[in-house]
Amino acid sequence: MKLKFGILGLAIVVLAIFVNAKLYTQDQFVVYKVDLKKQDLKLFWKNEAGQNFGSILNLKNWTEKNNLSLSFAMNGGMYKKDNSPQGLYIEKGKVLSPLDTTKAEGNFYLKPNGVFYLTTGKTAEISTTEKFKNNEKIEYATQSGPMLVIDGEIHPDFKKGSANLNIRNGVGILPDGKVVFVLSKKEINFYDFANYFKSLGCKNALYLDGFVSRAYVPSENWIQTDGNFGVLFAVSEKKKK
Repeated sequence: MKLKFGILGLAIVVLAIFVNAKLYTQDQFVVYKVDLKKQDLKLFWKNEAGQNFGSILNLKNWTEKNNLSLSFAMNGGMYKKDNSPQGLYIEKGKVLSPLDTTKAEGNFYLKPNGVFYLTTGKTAEISTTEKFKNNEKIEYATQSGPMLVIDGEIHPDFKKGSANLNIRNGVGILPDGKVVFVLSKKEINFYDFANYFKSLGCKNALYLDGFVSRAYVPSENWIQTDGNFGVLFAVSEKKKK
């Protein structure tokens, strides 16, 4: 009996592993990891003429005119009707939009929300809005919400099996310090989306947006250049001669 129970128990474990693996290997996500020690990740909003980039295509054209090659782009934090950032936005050390700590309805205000930021020391952090402090060593930052993962735990308001499905994108910090961007290819609820970041080992992850979300990841054969956004994340490099 012990042998049979052992085999049955092993079978259950193997089945559980298979089911979990299947959940995250059926081409459900576009994933892009950034090594800040080797890659140049920045946030973009307006060009030199003060015009919103808006679409990934406009940003791609701008990078090419500046002798750069675009390796990755994705829409950033949420934005207002005029395409200005909703909440905190810091670019090149300058605060262009203040931190938003008000209470209101909508995903952005589902507390805790948070801030993703890049430091002058080439590190990335995600903090809840309540704990965020601008120590003047922040080069880029965008506020959004809700937080997906907080200190290793899924946001307490997310419900397993929720019928609130949507295309979603978000950003997390991996255990090795790399930044991971994720876009769901299929509609997904908040709980499962957050759980994916948790499965990657992210202690903290932040929701960026949904439905309108787009990503440009040529290395994964994922090319989306449309949209009309506020802030955009991008990784670029100098063109090789």
